[in-house]
Amino acid sequence: MNAIAHERTESQIELALVITGGDAPRADSLDRLALPTRERILVIGADSGVHHAHALGLEVDIAVGDFDSIDPQVLDSLRGCEILRHPVDKDATDLELALDTALGSGAERAVVIGGDGGRLDHLLGNAFVIAARRYESLALRAVMGDALVAVVHSGVDLELTGEPGANVTVLAVHGAATGVDIEGLAWPLQDATLHPGSTLGLSNRFLTTGALIRVRTGTLLVIYPGAEQ
Repeated sequence: MNAIAHERTESQIELALVITGGDAPRADSLDRLALPTRERILVIGADSGVHHAHALGLEVDIAVGDFDSIDPQVLDSLRGCEILRHPVDKDATDLELALDTALGSGAERAVVIGGDGGRLDHLLGNAFVIAARRYESLALRAVMGDALVAVVHSGVDLELTGEPGANVTVLAVHGAATGVDIEGLAWPLQDATLHPGSTLGLSNRFLTTGALIRVRTGTLLVIYPGAEQ
């Protein structure tokens, strides 16, 4: 895939595409997402995510992080890219810095590619970060390895598309989630309460090709395979 040119004004930004460091994402990661045209996408490379962005055929608009895991020559070679450098000793991860940048861009939604990292602590930490309340204004999804992850905050209806029989897991994070409705899956819920640590939403599955998930209060992480529609 050839690198994609990026010419657009900030007012046109619809999606912030955050590429994280760690293990390289799947080559088909972009194919699994419903993306707007390139001029409406802001590509943010989080530290060595700059390398992964290039491997996916993307030119980085903003590089952010402490850059402790990126070849300095690669960083110096970036053209037309804004570089936001932070100290190595800091109170936020590179993913948080990238999402803060996405928040400030005016983007309506954000997608994180990567973040599983091959380590359980990184995987859990990144999952909790994308579900943080401070990013609630971003319609946020992630591609982590083989899984797609969606964040559902209060008052949001999440429509999913997948193959019949494919697994879907719904987890409460950051406290109890109340008024949980699940439609279109093998085990539906209506006005249910999910608590962190509960397995009530674990390993559900698609009955057909569509499902709907909503929550009245709280935050849900929804983990599923397949492609975003």
